[in-house]
Amino acid sequence: MKKSEAKSKKRSMLVILVLLFVSPFAALAMEKDKGSILSYIPAMINPGGDPPGIGSPPPGNGKYVLFAWNDLGMHCMDPSYEDFAVLPPYNTLWAQLIRRDGEPDIITKGVSVSYRVLGNTRSDNKTNFWQYAQQLFGLNAPLPLNVGLKGFGLQGAMSPKEDHFVAEGIPLTEYLDRNIHRSYPYQIAELVARDSSGQILASTQTVLPVSTEMNCQYCHQDNGSANRSIATGVVKRNILTLHDQKNATTLMSQRPVLCAGCHASNALGTSGKVGIPNLSLAMHKRHAPLDDGTMEGTCYSCHPGPQTKCLRGTMFQKGMRCQDCHGSMNDVANVNRSPWIDEPRCGSCHGKNYAENSGKLYRFSTGHEGVYCQACHGSQHAIGPSTEQNDNIQAILVQGGPGTIKTCTVCHTSIPDRSEGPHRDDDGDSE
Repeated sequence: MKKSEAKSKKRSMLVILVLLFVSPFAALAMEKDKGSILSYIPAMINPGGDPPGIGSPPPGNGKYVLFAWNDLGMHCMDPSYEDFAVLPPYNTLWAQLIRRDGEPDIITKGVSVSYRVLGNTRSDNKTNFWQYAQQLFGLNAPLPLNVGLKGFGLQGAMSPKEDHFVAEGIPLTEYLDRNIHRSYPYQIAELVARDSSGQILASTQTVLPVSTEMNCQYCHQDNGSANRSIATGVVKRNILTLHDQKNATTLMSQRPVLCAGCHASNALGTSGKVGIPNLSLAMHKRHAPLDDGTMEGTCYSCHPGPQTKCLRGTMFQKGMRCQDCHGSMNDVANVNRSPWIDEPRCGSCHGKNYAENSGKLYRFSTGHEGVYCQACHGSQHAIGPSTEQNDNIQAILVQGGPGTIKTCTVCHTSIPDRSEGPHRDDDGDSE
């Protein structure tokens, strides 16, 4: 046997053993479909030939399971901040710890959950955000390096809430420490739950997606199609110069400016200025004439993107595109729409048993005895299984394969009655 083959087999066996130790329910999945899990293990260890997920997370005691997810499925941020800012580095991580039992419980008391981004320990050498954060966001003092707007860094303790843990505004960029010039948008966070004595109860890995691929340069490069007579040498300055010319503003002399300072943004919680359209309305209405009806030609011209491919979940794989849920640019630019609040509803296609909680978005909705929808199904735009291998890591860890987490013994220590499963009329999924 060649050394390379022996090494590969040894690594595969080691990973299988780790999975079995970390996840008492992985054995069941492997027995059902040995070929399936083996085909996904290499992706977990070294997805796409790149660094994370780095090995497996530390093993728990088998009595708990930890779920984690990013709340958006993709976070956009500006590549630089000296001229203007659309969005800061601001990734938000949620988690739920479940005590495994015949009737499992969600646990937030007497325990802690910590997180770290694998292969990424700092952001200050990858973006100039901290140089301009105080001015852009009206802070009383300079923001400490590698600390986000809500006080969280790239590693630390999550804040406990009533039914979950959260780390809001993690200042993650799309670059790993080992290569600060190559984009790696689907990074991995590792989370560990401990009891009050520091003993590990459970752990997991999940994606923290981030991208700067907004592609303003398509139209706003020097003398571009959107600014024929403007050539400052910098794309963002071309945009500000154009804005000044068309709207009688003086943004070029006010740099850096926060777009949401004038244009209200529910994403950033800004109220904007009276008489000025909100940021989503202004952007989509202005660019609506460019809508060619395709995801690639329209949505990916501004949202991440031809390289990032942020729409990557099971609905995409079944042929759906952005417009199937969000409509056209003119639909998104409807003046009666409240951006980030009036969003597509799962129940519109999947029926009432699969609907979000009344008055809540998918990312804030819970089902099946209080478990968040995203814990089992994944984040929006990345509903499992995903074409992005890193998105599938958590499902592989807890149930031995990608896709919706639906193996009962992930949480239950015995197989429950079939009538008690999720999305049943009596399960409280859409209360």
